[in-house]
Amino acid sequence: MGKIGFVGFGEVNTPVDVIVRKCKAAEAALIEEGLDLVSVYPVADDYEETQVKDAVKRLKEASFDALVVCVAGWIPTHAVVKVTEQFRHLPMVLWGLCGWYEGDRLVTTADQAGTTGLRATFEGLGYTFKYVYDVMGKKTKSADVASYCRAAVAAKELRSEKVGMAGYRDMNLYGTLYDGVSLKQKTGVEIETFEMLEMQQRYEKITDAEKEKVVEERIKKWHFLKPANPDAMKKAAGYYLAVKQIAEERNYRSISIKDVDGMKKLCGFPPAPIFMLLSEDGYTTVPENDSLGAVTQLIMKKLTGQLAGYLEFYEFFDTSVLAGVPDFVACDMVDGDTYTVLPAAFGLLDQGILNVSKVKTGTVTMSRLVFKDGKYTMQIILGDGKTPPKWEECGWDQPAPQLSALRIEIPDVERFAENVACQHYIITYGDNRKAIRNLCAILGIDVLEL
Repeated sequence: MGKIGFVGFGEVNTPVDVIVRKCKAAEAALIEEGLDLVSVYPVADDYEETQVKDAVKRLKEASFDALVVCVAGWIPTHAVVKVTEQFRHLPMVLWGLCGWYEGDRLVTTADQAGTTGLRATFEGLGYTFKYVYDVMGKKTKSADVASYCRAAVAAKELRSEKVGMAGYRDMNLYGTLYDGVSLKQKTGVEIETFEMLEMQQRYEKITDAEKEKVVEERIKKWHFLKPANPDAMKKAAGYYLAVKQIAEERNYRSISIKDVDGMKKLCGFPPAPIFMLLSEDGYTTVPENDSLGAVTQLIMKKLTGQLAGYLEFYEFFDTSVLAGVPDFVACDMVDGDTYTVLPAAFGLLDQGILNVSKVKTGTVTMSRLVFKDGKYTMQIILGDGKTPPKWEECGWDQPAPQLSALRIEIPDVERFAENVACQHYIITYGDNRKAIRNLCAILGIDVLEL
């Protein structure tokens, strides 16, 4: 978590001990929320601007990713702007505190006189900011302030994130394409393509001893429903080590691999166990060169700390969708201590190691970054993930495997279907809509809630 600037304001005629007390309480609340602060207060509108100049000096000596402008009482606009203009490149929170009761008497320092004088000014100056105001008798909104600050840190960190992608445009799909320049400009994320030939060349240099180590220490710890081909496990270990070498050398935290027209067609090996091993190492993973799916995963991991696995849609019902995978799920989506796997073949493909783990149920946020008509939009859908019915995908060896899936209840299936942008959507647990809204507001990405 990066550092956050905190500057507290109050008018020169307000008792300074009151301003300090209120700022100290706000500061403590943000620390309790987990923020690491660089704090300067009190700052008043003294005629010589001594406190304003001191605040600018002290803040400039530090480094932080967002600025909390804490208004603890009435303050003329000019005193605040003379500080904030020095940090206009950073996201800010305009946070108005509130008064208190003494018996049946309301006492106020006119905090919202200060914030209402500033909100339109901040907007007019072109600041990237969120306006938060406390209400007397209710819990302080430090959680809202902290959520926006965490989004600001995520936005900064995304500027140095890279997706590593073996191959490009699996199955010649249109929904997985991307525009590199606009994607970098809007999200900060870079997608780097590496050749499958490089992966194969590295695989051929992996020793049997290195493969066996992964098989014994990692793969064999999974719960196998029936024995797997030893060669399949060694292949999985070897390709995993080859991809991980590339990821570590180039600082990728997200991986996608050409699947159907790549690993399966050219190498004769379904890549599910490669993704499973990478997931255990903390990488976000998605198949089929799903560019914007991979970027969505990075965004959601920054916001939630989850691996943000993918699910794809198989069936629509009146009030729900059946979302599953034909290969693997992220390790933190598994309902249990380890993967449940099944050696199985699909159609003309050789036998692979299929992840058939039960998926955790509960509140889920489905999300996907969409590029349409030169514009980026983040789609988000809040759903209730339930245990799916017994089902199978036609084409698997019989008896067909029960694929990992959820039946997700969503508010309006028809509206979702009218706007669905791809077969893959990214899954995180809990209601993460506020965090997504905050980040998208900072990045200038529209949000469509379905």
